[in-house]
Amino acid sequence: MFVRFSLLVLLLGSLAYGHEIPSDVTARLRIAETNGKVNVVARVPLKAMRDVEFPELPGGYLDVAKLAPQLQQIAETWIGNSIRIRGVGPLRVLATRLAIDSDRTFEDWQGQQQGELGKVVWGQLWFDVSMETERQEQRALVIRPGLHGLGKQVLTIVTYRGRSFELHGDPGYVELDPSWWSAAQRFTVSGFWHILEGMDHLLFLACLVLPVRAMRGLVWMITSFTVGHSITLIAAAIGFAPGGLWFPPAVEVAIAATILIAALGNLSQIESRAPIAFCFGLIHGFGFSFALKETLQFAGSHLMTSLLAFNLGVEFGQLLIVGGLWVALRYVPLSRIAQITLNVLIAHTAWHWLLERFEILRKY
Repeated sequence: MFVRFSLLVLLLGSLAYGHEIPSDVTARLRIAETNGKVNVVARVPLKAMRDVEFPELPGGYLDVAKLAPQLQQIAETWIGNSIRIRGVGPLRVLATRLAIDSDRTFEDWQGQQQGELGKVVWGQLWFDVSMETERQEQRALVIRPGLHGLGKQVLTIVTYRGRSFELHGDPGYVELDPSWWSAAQRFTVSGFWHILEGMDHLLFLACLVLPVRAMRGLVWMITSFTVGHSITLIAAAIGFAPGGLWFPPAVEVAIAATILIAALGNLSQIESRAPIAFCFGLIHGFGFSFALKETLQFAGSHLMTSLLAFNLGVEFGQLLIVGGLWVALRYVPLSRIAQITLNVLIAHTAWHWLLERFEILRKY
């Protein structure tokens, strides 16, 4: 009796939820503006449309004719109602169609009639939806895809005016054609938080500050580090850096090495730190560029403005950290034993990072 009850519960559960949530989903959005209207064409995997019972023919093939009347409602529920665009009215679904995986006409599809599919399995089909809305405000388009509920991990590729955006999960609202001022603000904030959240960069800055007593020496050292990482940050962002998969882990190994060397240098009281700070800054600049690379798609047509703004944000964060540490050490000076202890702890941490990152590099 208990076994029968358990089977019944499982059966009802499967009916209620339709089918499982896909693990990885890639959705695509094409956005265009014509005559005061915004056109949105979406392509998502049909299997991501949950709570839908797909009618089947003998042999497990999809009954396309029987499913067709439901496509409008499915499109509105799972796609049209999820996408948010500021300054426009609600999206209206104009047309829908099913497409096989090898169908490459999505780039030109504008809502033409459904073609003949033949015998197909629903789990291998794309669902294309053409939508339209009117502009209510004349401002840059700001969109929130809202398709993150279609799978456990969702990548939404948005194409607008020849540019593509790769948006993971729920990115919030994204400005598709930002002004130079908007791009500058975004990247300044991004650079500021990147330096504050990067533990390896923080430890390296601490190594630079700990042995310094005079403000003049600190200024020269931080300036040298800034010049160094600015050169490689900008160079890497515009393509002057190796593109192999081995390069990012190699840079991470080198960054750990710079922290280790800086901490050991403090123990041995090395002089002339500014040239060393410049050389190590070149390495850290590549590390900054990896973080910038993921967000550079949001620069729009303001690439150089965004690069300079990101670097400016890094400098703001760097000055906050260095200035705070220097002032703290002026009011609460560390004994020689305390300095040795801190540098030993930093060197110990950097050594473990070096070993861990080297193991990753060996895989490449």
